[in-house]
Amino acid sequence: MDNDNQTYHVLIRFEAQQEIQEAYQWYESKARKVAKDFLLALDERFTTIERDPTAYPVIYKQVRRALLRRFPYGLYYFIEGEAIIVLPCFHASRDPRQWQRRIDDPDNK
Repeated sequence: MDNDNQTYHVLIRFEAQQEIQEAYQWYESKARKVAKDFLLALDERFTTIERDPTAYPVIYKQVRRALLRRFPYGLYYFIEGEAIIVLPCFHASRDPRQWQRRIDDPDNK
């Protein structure tokens, strides 16, 4: 469902910012173009989330997942009023219990 009348703002938690930075640095160490493509894929996904955050499925409690195109990462987020809170930017091969613990116990990182 498209949310034409609703304006959302994306807020990226510190942990997600760190994960994005780490992934970018890893890709940059391999090839600068790939690192740029990673940022473009992120930007594309943030845009689609901001435009219609309910387009992606709820996968755990109220947390939704938007997968990046061409990269094995997902953005995990929930909607709170007009805010879209991005929790992790998580590699698909990692144990999902790592990010789920952030939801279940935000003080236990």
